[in-house]
Amino acid sequence: MIPYGTLANAGAIIVGGLAGVALRSRMGEGVQSIVFQGLGLCVVAIGIDMTIPLPPGELSLLVLFSVVIGGVIGRLLHLEDHMEGLGDRVKKWVGSEDGQFTEGLVTAFLVFCVGALTILGAFEEGLNNNHTLYYTKAMLDGFAALALAATYGIGVVFSFIPLLIYQLSLTYGAFLLTDLVDETMIQMVSNVGGILILGIGINLLGLKKIVVGDLLPSLPCIVLLVLLFT
Repeated sequence: MIPYGTLANAGAIIVGGLAGVALRSRMGEGVQSIVFQGLGLCVVAIGIDMTIPLPPGELSLLVLFSVVIGGVIGRLLHLEDHMEGLGDRVKKWVGSEDGQFTEGLVTAFLVFCVGALTILGAFEEGLNNNHTLYYTKAMLDGFAALALAATYGIGVVFSFIPLLIYQLSLTYGAFLLTDLVDETMIQMVSNVGGILILGIGINLLGLKKIVVGDLLPSLPCIVLLVLLFT
């Protein structure tokens, strides 16, 4: 099984990101600022759409517990620090002097990878050899990469590296949960992903620094909690 969808997704990020970098050089600070704010508002809107409605009754508590437990695990593992370290190493490797390189790489990776479409696409590609969802995600991520790179610069392009690692791991590990995925799990993964995307939007708008990278374990946590309690 060749993960054509994931490869197309990475390619779309590279193309869209390079287009955004070219566009960035032609924009003044005022234009970059309004693009940044507009992007932040759109990310917040996407997060709200994914988060609401929360699951009924006690299931909503599982979302709460997954975010709290996942955040504790991520903080103990210093996940965001490791992600920033990876960004710094890639920056040094490519010889970039862009001051926003690492921030762009980390932010773009989080935007591209915390949504429910990433999880669903992995199951479709890994279990059914169906690449349609990832092809759709590739188009969306390509346009998002253009907007992000117009703000953050070349670091966005190199977010394809952790994206490949993450999505390939999901795709080839999907068979482990073949018979365990149902609509409840899909909805709750979407709810948790929406909360993380809200955090990214808040960061983009400069309202408060949310350490979204440390909250990433919330996604596997919600899967485990759903399996245990439903």
